[in-house]
Amino acid sequence: MFHTGCAYLLVFGALSGGCSSPKKVITKVPNADSPVVAVITPVILPDSAKTDALLENLFKENPVYFDSITAHKKDWNVQVIYTSIDRGQNGVPKLKNYYFNVDPGNYFYPASTVKLPIALLALQKLNELKEKGIDRNTTMITEAGNSTQTPVYNDPATPDGRPTIAQYIKKILMVSDNDAYNRLYEFLGQEYINNELHKKGYSDVQILHRLEISLPAEANRQTNPIKFLNSAGNILYEQGMQTNTAQYDIRHDSLGKSFMKEGKLEDGPMDFSKKNRISLEDLHNILISLVFPERVTASQRFNITEDDRQFVLKYMSQLPTESTYPPYSADTATYFPAYCKFLLLGGDPAATLKSLPGNIRIFNKPGDAYGQMLDVAYIVDYEKGIEFFLSAVIYCNSDGIVNDDTYDYKTIGLPFMKNLGKVIYDYEVKRPKKILPDLSGFKFNYDK
Repeated sequence: MFHTGCAYLLVFGALSGGCSSPKKVITKVPNADSPVVAVITPVILPDSAKTDALLENLFKENPVYFDSITAHKKDWNVQVIYTSIDRGQNGVPKLKNYYFNVDPGNYFYPASTVKLPIALLALQKLNELKEKGIDRNTTMITEAGNSTQTPVYNDPATPDGRPTIAQYIKKILMVSDNDAYNRLYEFLGQEYINNELHKKGYSDVQILHRLEISLPAEANRQTNPIKFLNSAGNILYEQGMQTNTAQYDIRHDSLGKSFMKEGKLEDGPMDFSKKNRISLEDLHNILISLVFPERVTASQRFNITEDDRQFVLKYMSQLPTESTYPPYSADTATYFPAYCKFLLLGGDPAATLKSLPGNIRIFNKPGDAYGQMLDVAYIVDYEKGIEFFLSAVIYCNSDGIVNDDTYDYKTIGLPFMKNLGKVIYDYEVKRPKKILPDLSGFKFNYDK
């Protein structure tokens, strides 16, 4: 079963594990004057996972938070990427990556994090079709090309009832709406999605299906007919039903010790070889390409306008309680302020707009499903001049049974995400910076 992945309550307190303090390991803060490159050379462990001393030491310095994490890093497939940012005299960001247990060969189900590249590709495809007179605010009608597909003719969450790419992206970025993802997946088509991501250097990515609804692989290869209409209801652009005939690398990805299938417990791991795959490094780099497109090669950038880029950044950081359309602010019991903010805020349902630090904004895309919990984020503090990237994944499934909807998101996943965000943020507060960033380009006037 697929999940939107953001409505879980936070259980406060430390994770289980040793609470006695070992000999403290002092973490050296890197000199801001030292040469900075996009990726530093990591320590290669015998298991081929990439790990750097900085993150290991930070975890050792905070045993109450991370003893269980480090003890179970393989079983829980814990992977973390932290990118520090230093600004030069001209404001150009210099990035340095640090890793903990990162191994793209260790499969995890990416859940809703795949929605970020899909949103960017939707804007890219619109840009490629701009001569047709369409953009993200043009009415998009989705038809049903066969019995497995469903149409969309209106959207009650918009002021005028029109379904648009812009509205779908808002839903994806603020509350991780699954149907909105499916509609963009159908507009793009499976072949376009995978071809474009592969061309950008993400060669191991496979985006193979819609979310929340279970369809055969062949049905997911087929995507709905689409029409874009002008204000008079005339067709500006029409796209027939697409079928992807491309064949991708055979995979042997699986998860769990057993799994539920049609209400019955099946022995052995669950097969994920036909489900979505994208590594944490690829997700992390896609976010960097959005925030700092100048720091990646031209071939890695998404072909979107600057206005589109600002649009995505705005709604990545906008809280649902700041949204009038869609009307998430009218249902704060479901869409509380920290909804879908795993890192640093821990998805805390008790947090209010007043209690959240107004000087901090989180530009992120989280996800959780099948026991996997992820978050990929760019975090800024406007007052302290702090900015950094942080991405993490953890497997929260202590009983080893997949697809039973019994996972440890509340007791393992969310506390880990909150504590990880806090420890890295506190480290950034202490880390010396000769030049503070101008973060005015990341401030937005939100809807409410």
